[in-house]
Amino acid sequence: MRKNKTGLVRAVNAKGNSRGSGLKRRFKKLALSVTAIALALGVSGVARAEAPAAASEMRDVLLVGNAQSGTVSFIDPYTFLNLGSVNVTEDKEERISEMGILKLLYDAFINENGGERNVDDVFLSPDGTVLYVSRGYLGDVAAFDLTAPGHRMLWRHPAPGFHADHAALSPDGGTLVVSDSTSKKAFLIDAVTGRRTGEFATGDFPHQNDFSPDGKRIYNTSIGNVLLPHALNFMKGERSLRIVDAESLQLLRTIKFPQGVRPNVFTPDEKTLYAQLSYLRGFVKVDLEQGAITHTVEMPASEFGKANYPNYDDFPKNSAHHGLALSGDGKKLCLAGTIDNYVAIISTETLATDRIMDGYDLPYWATTSSDGSYCFVSNSVEGTVGVFDYDTTQEAARIPVGEFPQRSRMGKAPQSVLNSLDPVQG
Repeated sequence: MRKNKTGLVRAVNAKGNSRGSGLKRRFKKLALSVTAIALALGVSGVARAEAPAAASEMRDVLLVGNAQSGTVSFIDPYTFLNLGSVNVTEDKEERISEMGILKLLYDAFINENGGERNVDDVFLSPDGTVLYVSRGYLGDVAAFDLTAPGHRMLWRHPAPGFHADHAALSPDGGTLVVSDSTSKKAFLIDAVTGRRTGEFATGDFPHQNDFSPDGKRIYNTSIGNVLLPHALNFMKGERSLRIVDAESLQLLRTIKFPQGVRPNVFTPDEKTLYAQLSYLRGFVKVDLEQGAITHTVEMPASEFGKANYPNYDDFPKNSAHHGLALSGDGKKLCLAGTIDNYVAIISTETLATDRIMDGYDLPYWATTSSDGSYCFVSNSVEGTVGVFDYDTTQEAARIPVGEFPQRSRMGKAPQSVLNSLDPVQG
C-alpha cells in the first residue's frame, strides 16, 4: 500500500493482479511495487495489520457485487486489499437464451436506463463456504460452492417475475428472502436446498429486505413503479415499509411513504428508521412506533448534479441518493450522494452534516464494517470502493474492484476459501 499526498491509502489486489480502464490502469502500474512494500514493511497508513491466518480460521471479508462484470470481489476490511473474486455469471448466455420476449423487452428498457445489472445482492453462509447471489436481470438467485476452485453452482432458483432484487439472509443462515421487482412479492428460499419455502405480498416494485436481529421479523420496502415518469408519481403504486412475521409470513404492519423507499437502516432497538427516498437529495428519519416521518433532511445539490441531472426524470431509476449506512455506535450516518458525486458523514444526534467529500463517480451503496468504525461506499462508474473513517470523517482508502460495483455486504470466510479465489480483482 501507498499513501498519496493527502494521506489516502491506495489499495491494490492482494495477488498483484489488476485490470480495467481509467483509474484501474493507474493501479496496475503501482501494483507490483506497492505489494512489495506492503510485504516487506507491513501495511502502512490507516490500514490495520493482521497476522497470517490458518486455513480454517474465519476472517472478516467485505463482499462487493460487481453488477456489470458479473463477479463478486472479496475485500480484506482491515488491510483494504482486494483478495480476489468469483465469477457468478458464467451461465449468462444460457440464461438469456431462455428468456421470453417480455423479459427481453423489460431488460432492454431497463438497460437503457442504467445498464446491465447481473449481480444485485450477495451474502456468505455462516461457515463462509457458500456464496449466495441475487442475479438481477438474469432473474434468479444462485448459490456457489467456495470450497474448491471453479466455484460450481450448487443451485439456482428462478424468480417468479422478471427481476431478482435486494435480498437478506436470516441470522441463522437458513433462509434467504428476495424481492421480485415486477411481481409485488418477496419470496423465501431454503439456503441449503434452493427450494422456495414461502412468499408474501409487498408494495409495488419491492426493493430492500432486512431481518430483525432476532430473525423474527422481515422488513420489506418498496419503491413504486420506476418505469413511470415523475409527473405520474401518483400512479406509481404503493411505496411502503411492510413488516412481516418471519415464520407465519403474516403482515404485521404497513407504513406508507409519499415516494419510493430507497436504502434504509434501522437502529438496533428497531425504533428508528433512516431512509433515502426517490427524488429526495437527502434522507428522512422515521419513528417506527408512531409510523411517521419526524424529520426530513435535505442535502445540497452539487454543481455536477445540477448540470447532469436537471430534471427528476434524469435521476437513475428515480433515485437521487442511493446508499446509507449507520456506524457501529449509532452516532453517524454515511450517505452516498449518488447523482451529486459525493459522500457525506452525518450526526444522528443533530442531523447536521459533519463533512461532505467530493470527487466520486456515482456512489451507489454504503456498508458499515463489522467493527462499526468504517463505511465502505461503492464508487460505481470508477469501479472502486471508498473506505471512510466515521471518527475522522476522512477517506482512508480506495480499492479497485470490478465493473459497476453496487451492493456490498460483510461476511466471514475461512482462509481456505480465500485461497481459492480467482486472483483478478473483479
